[in-house]
Amino acid sequence: MEKVEVLRQYFGFSSFREGQQTLIDAVLAGRDVLGVMPTGGGKSLCYELPALLLPGLTLVISPLISLMKDQVMALQNAGIPAGCIHSAMSVEELREAYRDTRFGAYKILYIAPERLLTDGFCALAQELEISLLAVDEAHCISQWGQDFRPSYLKILDFLQKLPRRPALAAFTATATAQVRSDIVRILQLQDPVTVVTGFDRPNLRFEVLRPQDKRRALLELLEERRDKSGIVYCATRKGVEQICELLQSRGFAASRYHAGLSPDERRQNQEDYICDRCTVMVATNAFGMGIDKSNVSYVIHCNMPKSVEAYYQEAGRAGRDGAPADCILLFSPGDITTAKYLILNQTENDELTDEERQTVQAQDLIRLEQMTGYCKTTGCLRGYLLDYFGQPHAPRCENCGNCQAEYDLQDLTREAQMILSCVVRVRETLGYYVGKTLIVQTLRGSRDRRLLQLGLDRLSTYGLMRKLSAEKVLAMIDRLEEAGYLRTNAQHFTLEPTAAANGVLFGGEKVAMPVHLEPAAQSGEKKRRRKSAAASAPTTGTDDLFAALKAERTRLAAAEGVPAYVVFSNATLADMAAKAPRTMEDFLEVSGVGEIKAARYGEAFLKAIAAYEEADET
Repeated sequence: MEKVEVLRQYFGFSSFREGQQTLIDAVLAGRDVLGVMPTGGGKSLCYELPALLLPGLTLVISPLISLMKDQVMALQNAGIPAGCIHSAMSVEELREAYRDTRFGAYKILYIAPERLLTDGFCALAQELEISLLAVDEAHCISQWGQDFRPSYLKILDFLQKLPRRPALAAFTATATAQVRSDIVRILQLQDPVTVVTGFDRPNLRFEVLRPQDKRRALLELLEERRDKSGIVYCATRKGVEQICELLQSRGFAASRYHAGLSPDERRQNQEDYICDRCTVMVATNAFGMGIDKSNVSYVIHCNMPKSVEAYYQEAGRAGRDGAPADCILLFSPGDITTAKYLILNQTENDELTDEERQTVQAQDLIRLEQMTGYCKTTGCLRGYLLDYFGQPHAPRCENCGNCQAEYDLQDLTREAQMILSCVVRVRETLGYYVGKTLIVQTLRGSRDRRLLQLGLDRLSTYGLMRKLSAEKVLAMIDRLEEAGYLRTNAQHFTLEPTAAANGVLFGGEKVAMPVHLEPAAQSGEKKRRRKSAAASAPTTGTDDLFAALKAERTRLAAAEGVPAYVVFSNATLADMAAKAPRTMEDFLEVSGVGEIKAARYGEAFLKAIAAYEEADET
């Protein structure tokens, strides 16, 4: 069977996406590969399709139980023999999985990295013909990555125990050049075929808001999206509990997810969300990796994540089906303090040595500074993200909150001189730099006890900006950082002047600050452009048919006890609504409909289409 035939029969596509064919051809030729593709870019197909053509077994390393269970369910639904082995399985379930694996019942077997070196699996692996070892979420192997997992380092030990080294295929959606280098080095990939298709997700609209009241802002955003499915991320478990309770009290079908819940409750809440029994998932970063729910229309962060990688991965769970979706971050300066506390007090990765832990923390603090830059920039948000990952881009995307906002350019020279002078004079007085909070307090003439004890009330810059709010002064400091006159020390989080500051203090250099106009002050055109991406998506005459097909999908999914997206994705339903097939041959022309699923669901959907058209005619 040829690869294009497999693509059509099992996956329902007539052509490959960017990068897929190159990676698949390399895998089929026995080459090692590294694939960096955005969320929803089709990474899994690059090992799932070859698995059906290669002899023996394809072994897939996957970091989360929920992730592998979802993938196995989707593969089995498409007629592909797949199984998994993980720690949540009972002894009897493990024994059955081992037996089925030994007798060749699977073409694809998912396994958690922690299970690789167990005596039972090592013994089993000696008997198997493993043609391909695929490493999903491969960035987890790098200490430079945002989600380092020491268990991934066991992969190399496992490979060395095999009688024959299979081809290796590593995949990730978020990897800087440093992380990609680590993946190749640590996994010892041999002359890998490397494909980086890019990080841009054009269907996602990014925005950073600085509301005075985050809860009120969140309620307003969700009220505009009541008929949509989305995720709300909070930095702490307490935040999840409070926001979930708030949303439920306002009539939203919301559920919660964090590591403090029992495994049974997490499993049930995740299932309710995936199966659309609830529309809003309020969660910590413990939720989401590998969640293949295709109809997530928005991701809202109530707090700033600790890194750009983490943010892009979490925000990228929106719009996996290619439909317009919103990624909104509600930022406040307190988020920086919370994130730093979480970094310095994290209890994950107990397997790390003290030296390794210090290294990880140092890198985490650098990443936090880069994430803070995203929240404070007045430039294109998409451009900031693509710059971080090293991808060229246009100066403006015209599809983010900053590109669509209006700004008034104000002269900030006098205020800049006050701020920079205060930073310098504090250093001259104390012998060391201090953080932003103390600088703001000094400029505003605070009577804070620590400030008075340090004698900062005696500085000439004390109280120079007492008529301005703390938020206004802090915004000016942020602009000076963005312009390169100030920097935040990544290790101590102290505010320090750069060499460029001398031009403002002593050289007569002017400083201008773009001030973001509030919506009321913006033009009607700008206000219209601020509508949500999902809400402003173009509509067509197929909307009613699409709704009928969604209802049929919901009925079939409930009857089979599987998530709706396992039956068909929203993108497939949209193509089905556009083409309105009348025969099985026509039905097979719908994108995402393979022969297995056509045989299973074709008759039901064809009847639903016929019933809709008949009702429409009458």
